[in-house]
Amino acid sequence: MEDILGVMIPLAGVILSLAIPIVAIIMVFVSAMNKKKHDKEVRQLIIENHTDPETAKLLIDEPKKQPRKMGPFNLDTLRAACVLLGIGLGACIDWLAGVATKSIYFWLIIAFGIGIGLLCSFLVEMRLYKKYGKKEESNEIKE
Repeated sequence: MEDILGVMIPLAGVILSLAIPIVAIIMVFVSAMNKKKHDKEVRQLIIENHTDPETAKLLIDEPKKQPRKMGPFNLDTLRAACVLLGIGLGACIDWLAGVATKSIYFWLIIAFGIGIGLLCSFLVEMRLYKKYGKKEESNEIKE
């Protein structure tokens, strides 16, 4: 019985760790297909009801989203990079301190590293916002 559990637990871990990204990718495609189907239905209803072009344009156009890019920087990539650097920092501290991976202190130091990474990301984003945020607003007013 113990031999079966010793084999099944790592096998289940590998299968589940591979299944999560696959399910996430499938769900993104399904939601994109549902959105396209909904947009097509809205357009067909507009055509069938002979809606004037002004109203149709309001129904079809989505509100403009605030751009996530500030200047040449992508903030999502910056945030992910800072979190990964924080995880690496926490793992390095764990290794230098000789903390066992089964200890709660291991996970606390990793979480502290993630927090430091997020804090650094926040500070960099605030500086970028101060530098590039006002320029984007002035471009939107001109258009």
